Amino acid sequence: MNATFAQRLVIEDRAEDAGFMAPDDRLTCHVHGRWIHQCVSSPVHVNQVTRHRWCRACRTPLGIVIDELTRDVLMRCQRCGEGGSAATTRLIAACRKSLRAATGEARHITPLAACA
Repeated sequence: MNATFAQRLVIEDRAEDAGFMAPDDRLTCHVHGRWIHQCVSSPVHVNQVTRHRWCRACRTPLGIVIDELTRDVLMRCQRCGEGGSAATTRLIAACRKSLRAATGEARHITPLAACA
C-alpha cells in the first residue's frame, strides 16, 4: 500500500464510522485493504438484499469487467443481460472514481480531510 492509499483507507473508515460517508461511496475496501475496483469481483461484494452485484430476476451475482486502460466498468447479469439497480449504479461510480484515484487523477475527487 502506498501512503496515499493507506491514508485514504483510514480517512474513509473514520468518515463511515462517524456517519459522514455511506459505505457505497467508498473508494477503498476495508475488508480487502485494496481500492474498490481491485476487489469488487470478490463474492464478499455480492449482497442479495441491497442488490450490490446481484440480479434479482435471475438470482445470480452480476458479472463485472473492469478495463483499467479506459477506466470503464461494466456490471451485468450473465444470464439476462440486465441486473441494474441503484446499488449497481453507485458501485460502478465508486469503481470509476477508485480507478482515477489509484492512478493519481483524483484532483476532482473531494478529499475527506475534515474527517481525518
